[in-house]
Amino acid sequence: MFFDSASRPNFLRLSTLGLAAAWLVAGCATRPASTSQVAKAGPGYLVYVGTNVTSDQENTIYLYRLDAGTGALTPVSAQKGGAQPTYLTMDAGHRYLYAVSETQSFQGRAGSGGVSALAIDPRTGALTMLDQQPSLGASPCYISLDRSEKNLLVANYSTGNVALLPRQASGQVAPPNDSDQHQRPLGPHKNQDNPHAHCIIADPANRYAFAVDLGTDKVYSYRLDPAHGKLGGPGTPAFTAQPGAGPRHLTFHPNGRWAYLENELNSTVTALSYNAAAGTFQEIQTQTTVPAGFTGDNTGADVHVSPDGRFVYTSNRGDNSIAVFAVDGGSGRLTSVQHVSTQGKTPRNFALDPSGRVLLVANQNSGNIFTYAVDKQTGKLTPTGQSVQLPSPMFVQVVPDFTK
Repeated sequence: MFFDSASRPNFLRLSTLGLAAAWLVAGCATRPASTSQVAKAGPGYLVYVGTNVTSDQENTIYLYRLDAGTGALTPVSAQKGGAQPTYLTMDAGHRYLYAVSETQSFQGRAGSGGVSALAIDPRTGALTMLDQQPSLGASPCYISLDRSEKNLLVANYSTGNVALLPRQASGQVAPPNDSDQHQRPLGPHKNQDNPHAHCIIADPANRYAFAVDLGTDKVYSYRLDPAHGKLGGPGTPAFTAQPGAGPRHLTFHPNGRWAYLENELNSTVTALSYNAAAGTFQEIQTQTTVPAGFTGDNTGADVHVSPDGRFVYTSNRGDNSIAVFAVDGGSGRLTSVQHVSTQGKTPRNFALDPSGRVLLVANQNSGNIFTYAVDKQTGKLTPTGQSVQLPSPMFVQVVPDFTK
């Protein structure tokens, strides 16, 4: 987890005017792809980027247009998104965007971050702040919508708890309606000093919510009640990772029968079979995410499944790579395919465009986003030669360009 402002490069400390000018004029300059890499113009997407620059003048969400044929990113706007808007989610209709404020105090309330609701202009994609609510825990690092889109689910890292905030018909977010505090015992790793909730998502049927805790090596299950805005807690263990694994992010396969768990502290990914009736997981296989022979320090970060379900991708901070795995269609097991450099430092988050043709990597500590062409037959990644510079990118959300 990276939320210590002292660890960020000093070059990110720009004034508001200087930041805007640098971003719109020079900071977003892209390197041209080679002739062999450039394809015909592809479908257009919008890319919203959450950032983590702690200066009050720089709490910005950036908006780009992505050409899926070339991987080129074009700047559109840069707007305030609340304090440290690191992680984002959006409703299916692309009308509202929600951001956590990854802070340890919020509007004078110690021990809590925040959640911001922003309206999206359908003509331009620009954001307008609607309201904000506390997250009921410090350093919220993950936010998602349940499948009904009636509720927001938030994981608070520093305090190791999760919260549910109902959505209103206006798109605004109501105060938290339910929460749960994760409890000891903790894992054996030095970074497992407390419970550290790092992810919370609903299952495909919206019957359960699952919270991943790095500190306790557990995935917790909640019997979700979306109509009444309840988690149905306290959480019960749905899966226990290897001691010291430090589970971080969970994602479901499109078939709903498998899920993949990224483990931060031991740099592994675990394939899981999902019992939808009981709301539990069973391990299929665990694979290392770092290349053979790697001996440096590394922490795993993000995990995604390709839209067609054929490949799993994970990111490594330290090795600074994306690991590519092929998914066995019968068992869900993973086979290593490729490790490719992220061309930057600390790839906290990455995303695939909805077509699965382009992968975008947000390198937090080097302040850049690089794009890669995806070979849909092999899953392998090839740099497009396209990149953008911006302060401390933490999260990328790719959606169809609804403004056209």
